Amino acid sequence: MSKVAIVTDSNSGITQAKGKELGIYVQPMPFFIDGKIYYEDITLTQEQFYEKLGADSDISTSQPSPGSVMELWEKLLKEYDQIVCIPMSSGLSSTCFTAMSIAEEYKGRVQVVNNQRISVTLEQSVYDAMHLRDQGMDACEIKEVLEREKMLSSIYITVDTLKYLKKGGRITPAAAAIGTVLNLKPVLQIQGEKLDAYAKVRGWKAAKKTMLNAMEKDLNERFADVKDQMLLGLAYTCTKEEAKEWKHEIKERFPGYEMLEAPLSLSVACHIGPGAMAITCMKRA
Repeated sequence: MSKVAIVTDSNSGITQAKGKELGIYVQPMPFFIDGKIYYEDITLTQEQFYEKLGADSDISTSQPSPGSVMELWEKLLKEYDQIVCIPMSSGLSSTCFTAMSIAEEYKGRVQVVNNQRISVTLEQSVYDAMHLRDQGMDACEIKEVLEREKMLSSIYITVDTLKYLKKGGRITPAAAAIGTVLNLKPVLQIQGEKLDAYAKVRGWKAAKKTMLNAMEKDLNERFADVKDQMLLGLAYTCTKEEAKEWKHEIKERFPGYEMLEAPLSLSVACHIGPGAMAITCMKRA
């Protein structure tokens, strides 16, 4: 049986410490802040990131350099026969396509999964890969399963401020100004490819209800055939106290579901700012 290493990136929400505990490898995502490069969970903590975001620092996301990707893979291939690499969604970053291009040099020993997931949905894909590996699957077989089921996930997010959507050019300054005055909360969705608008409502109460209704509709319609194999997740850039309350509301609406929770990926947080909440669902492989 092949010895298979599992690699993801920090957009999974899996920290370096948790990666070591799980026996998997986490490539840190780089960020440029005021012209200086930082690496998530290496030289940049969640707290430092939000401090700099709040100070209106110039923050931009980047992707791991080909050199750093190859350095990790070369190190692992001395110990493992194969690698399954599960980066963030190709619809949200070019990280995946870069990794796929590099993997061509490794003659099948590295399988890059175009998984279309991020945050806790990506985290679950890592757990699925571990489970499939422990069942005896090789890297190619694991990739096949994860890509076949990649769209069996859903994310809805509500932001607290329109400032960062305006900054990123996702809404116009005029729309941001009107939205702020009217207390409009955009509900966004990630259905694999990219971050899209879903609805606009007034106030947090309506936003949460909209997200819960959207998730219920997905579970009962889109995922009806696999509903008993789904688990839920919550992700956030709000405070832990607010996240705890949001978790309680989700559990009340969807009793009996297993749940994953984690702070939202900093690559997403860059575009939506602090104070956001998300609900997710994903099929367990």
